[in-house]
Amino acid sequence: MEQAADFLAETNALANLLAPLPDSAFDEATQFKGWTLNDVVRHLHFWNRAAGLQLTDEGELVRLLGRIAGAGGMRAVEREAVPESGQALRAAWLATAAEVAVVFAKADPKARLKWAGPDMSARSSITARLMETWAHGQEVYDHLGVERVDSDRIKNIAHLGVQTFGWTYLVRKMEIPPAVPFVRLTAPSGAVWTWGEEGALDSVTGSATEFCQVVTQVRNVADTKLEVHGHIARKWMSMAQCFAGAAEPPPAPGTRFRRLRAA
Repeated sequence: MEQAADFLAETNALANLLAPLPDSAFDEATQFKGWTLNDVVRHLHFWNRAAGLQLTDEGELVRLLGRIAGAGGMRAVEREAVPESGQALRAAWLATAAEVAVVFAKADPKARLKWAGPDMSARSSITARLMETWAHGQEVYDHLGVERVDSDRIKNIAHLGVQTFGWTYLVRKMEIPPAVPFVRLTAPSGAVWTWGEEGALDSVTGSATEFCQVVTQVRNVADTKLEVHGHIARKWMSMAQCFAGAAEPPPAPGTRFRRLRAA
């Protein structure tokens, strides 16, 4: 699956960003809920391993998910299961990601896999790993004051953002509008990607990177240049959520940004 290679490429890009840091820098807090860089990498590492178990040891995956439900929550289990920190953590995360990419590259994209929520296809699972790596990577880029240069592999995330239009409403116990707004995005390469019916009353137009930032909740739509027209489109972009779990509010305007670092 192309998505497996895209997941590994995004992981490698983030790992390269972290490579020069001393271990002490991994204890610094980001703008995301005060998570440290250690917290970010540990979270990605833990759930990459869990995704690998979907294909290699479903029984162990079920036991792991059961521990989260009964052991004080996700963060506690992550810290217990992944004791490494700093560059040792980065190395372990990178090695596991490479293994997971190989396993998913060989999988049937349509295979149904068990997960914490509803079962999902193998393609959806590795796309979710790509999305989460990219989304959590944003707080690292922001914290280090580095402007990320995206590639067209973010089309996977943009597509997921459109496909989860209904989920955004469902997870909030809201009525799902009858039609998804028209979405027209300019890719990092300059290509144009579209979803839906052109000419619709509701539409979202602009940068693919900024659209991905909004649906993954790493930016408030007010902090982007996206053109959002129509009541349904404005409501969607105000709460868009392409990831699983409970309903989460987007960051408040102006609270997530690339920090300026001294030269």
